[in-house]
Amino acid sequence: MAKSKKKSASSGKGNTVAVNRRARYDYNIEDTLEAGLVLTGTEVKSLRTGKASIQEAYASEEEGEFFLINANIPVYEAANRFNHEPKRHRKLLVHRKELAKMIGLCRRDGYTIVPMSLYFNDRGIAKINLGFARGKKAVDKRHTEKERDWKRQQSRILRDRG
Repeated sequence: MAKSKKKSASSGKGNTVAVNRRARYDYNIEDTLEAGLVLTGTEVKSLRTGKASIQEAYASEEEGEFFLINANIPVYEAANRFNHEPKRHRKLLVHRKELAKMIGLCRRDGYTIVPMSLYFNDRGIAKINLGFARGKKAVDKRHTEKERDWKRQQSRILRDRG
């Protein structure tokens, strides 16, 4: 008898490749959306090695479609002459209603679509988690830091008492 594989409910988002930790600091994330990516073979192989950066990336509309711009997926060294361009525009795959929502938010004043994380789902397909964000001002960033420091102090106080 063959053993059946069980999917664990706690696994969440498969194999994470890159996380944009700075996004929550620089932006107020109001909503998130999962999107697929159109990738070439060497890009997928490079992602599987865990080498990617989405720190400076953002999503933008071009001719009625959305593209991930400025995401760095380095060249796959073993591919030789069939390699890809590291910072090319990559098409995002979303449903038509989600695309209309993204276009509407982008055209509004102050909204940016920021990649939060890049990962492989349970089926091994590359996905990107996008956040609909509004930029923070310096005052808001200081307030966020102050709250984070206070929570850290609270946990230290509780740990030392107990």
